[in-house]
Amino acid sequence: MAQIELDGIERVFRLGDSEVHALRDVSLRIEAGEYLSVMGPSGSGKSTLLNLLGLLDRPNGGHYRLEGRDVTTLSADEQAAVRRARIGFVFQSFHLVPRLSAAENIALPLMLAGVPAHERKPRVARALQDFGLADRADHRPEELSGGQRQRVAIARATIMRPAVLLADEPTGNLDRATGQEVTALLEALNAAGTTLIVVTHDPVMGERARRRLLMEDGAIRQDLHAAAARAERAAP
Repeated sequence: MAQIELDGIERVFRLGDSEVHALRDVSLRIEAGEYLSVMGPSGSGKSTLLNLLGLLDRPNGGHYRLEGRDVTTLSADEQAAVRRARIGFVFQSFHLVPRLSAAENIALPLMLAGVPAHERKPRVARALQDFGLADRADHRPEELSGGQRQRVAIARATIMRPAVLLADEPTGNLDRATGQEVTALLEALNAAGTTLIVVTHDPVMGERARRRLLMEDGAIRQDLHAAAARAERAAP
């Protein structure tokens, strides 16, 4: 059974008297441990798809199964519990809490999940060490570089050991060298078994994924695995 299964997903937004079909009959299977990029022009449905996968939005039609469970039928509170336990998020703009230190930002999901302090402290210390942030533990976001802030965001996203990591333009606010460093961190997490789904406009990052979805007008126009993508580029 696939880790993620989408069947006939529809998402429609109403704007005044008109309707916008953000997603049209999207069906998709993603196996555990896959590395997938989602690409396409602005307005193609990439972010809407990511929000639905992350249980931040609900479809108007179709079904979404996560690890065999139909999460479209869950209440908002039940979805929030699944989101906290099984899904991590990394955003372009970091979304760190300004008044909290790096360590406190990383600890936040553990606190919200009710993990006791004596368990939180060693897990946060390990995350700080693993992401090269041990000497920045007490620094607030404004005192960190862009790369350090994104590392804090990734550490926070993975502190609950999620099965799926969703990254929305994770290198968009970073210079090329720092973006490559962040990409390497994400790919190391994927190599360790985390399913990685990246929405990006950057063709270099998009083509690093072993599978690439190309979206247009709310639909998946191409679903290419790495070998097929290389063959397509090499074709005369």
